Amino acid sequence: MVAVAGVVEAYPDLARRIMDRPARLGRTRLIAVDGPSGAGKTHFAERLADTLQALVPDRDRPPIVHTDDLLAGWADQFTFWPRLEEQVLAPIRAGHPGHYRCYDWDRGCFTSNWTTVPAAPVVILEGVSVARSAVRAELTLSVFVTAPDQLRLDRALARDGVAIRPYLEEWRRGELIHFAADATVEHVDLMIDGASDLPHDPGVHYVRLSPRRAESP
Repeated sequence: MVAVAGVVEAYPDLARRIMDRPARLGRTRLIAVDGPSGAGKTHFAERLADTLQALVPDRDRPPIVHTDDLLAGWADQFTFWPRLEEQVLAPIRAGHPGHYRCYDWDRGCFTSNWTTVPAAPVVILEGVSVARSAVRAELTLSVFVTAPDQLRLDRALARDGVAIRPYLEEWRRGELIHFAADATVEHVDLMIDGASDLPHDPGVHYVRLSPRRAESP
């Protein structure tokens, strides 16, 4: 990827572009926020959801499905997808609510409670590999968030503790292999700098990296 200067853009403008695009997962606009661990995917997804709710205040906040909640442990890094498809995507595609049980990483098992995902106008997927080729045709918008390698490592260890480092290092190797094989970066609509030093308010703005694909529906 050729490094270029970032461009500061506003979440409200992006939210309006999303709502102007067609739904491709049934009647739902599915947004994928992909990228490696520690890049800033969760921050971007949360700010986008807040902005979309503010844009249409009579609607509920768009649900965010964090795929870390669906993984059955570290070894399920990419193989969780059939679970996501069966429990969440397939029902929403048919106009019905999806549901899933969250994985308890401390206990090493799924909880007994189910989380419901409505077939809302917008649903956001956040996590490594969510913009994968298997779902590209049904995405209204695909986003890839990136940041420098060492910073991402520092963020992940600060968030989850140094004890996870052996698992995290294997996870990071898996990310590199997946993104290369899937050609994720080459296919996303929007590249985001998750560690930009450009002056901006991260609650209102994000920093886009070029190139990005044409945004015609």
